[in-house]
Amino acid sequence: MTKAWYELDSRPTGAHYWAAVIRKQPSAVLVFVQLFAIALLPWVESESWGRAAIAGMSLLAVTFGVWTVRSTPALTWLALLIGFPAYVLEVWSVVDPSNTTVTFVAHLLLAIFYVYVAYGLVSYMFADTWVTKDEFFAVAAAFTVLLFAFAYLYVAIQTMAPGSFMAGDGGGPQRSFLELLYFSGANLTSVGLSDIVPVEPHARAATIIEQLTGVLYVAMVISRLVALTVMRARN
Repeated sequence: MTKAWYELDSRPTGAHYWAAVIRKQPSAVLVFVQLFAIALLPWVESESWGRAAIAGMSLLAVTFGVWTVRSTPALTWLALLIGFPAYVLEVWSVVDPSNTTVTFVAHLLLAIFYVYVAYGLVSYMFADTWVTKDEFFAVAAAFTVLLFAFAYLYVAIQTMAPGSFMAGDGGGPQRSFLELLYFSGANLTSVGLSDIVPVEPHARAATIIEQLTGVLYVAMVISRLVALTVMRARN
């Protein structure tokens, strides 16, 4: 029987070590991809090729998202069925930005995909009776995935209903993806530090759902992991 990398007599080194770590902790990779995308957004969003770069980051996140879901009770084929068509439509919306229907469907599918990946990660955390290092990364991964899910949902909403979100300094009827991602983070974490305001009914309804999701996530997921950690320490 093949031993796991951490059970070997001599630990692998170099590329073999990092490949083993990535296989053992896919949730950590997903967290890194999401945080890297957030850090890169201010640099690429204002460029002419910015939307294409964002689409590329979406593919990277989708790929690692499906990889992560493979190790959970969620169904891999369903994740693929949602994720890759969403990316194809995202690229289409970059090539033809005037096609609002494609843009709406692309971002709606991306939102559904990210919610599905978050479901898979939460199921993964609730399936065990003990806490592993990857499950701690899964807590952060699920949170960042939900952050992007609602941001894509907001983009879909404002695509079909321009002016759904207004900025404190006025501006046009369309908010950038980074602005909506910032708004999503402010709501999911319940800090409320945002100059973006939902003014249309669908936008407000989605905002309420995200606020409740953030509160319930902390109450259910974090409390369970803390309880399992305490139980493991006592045993």
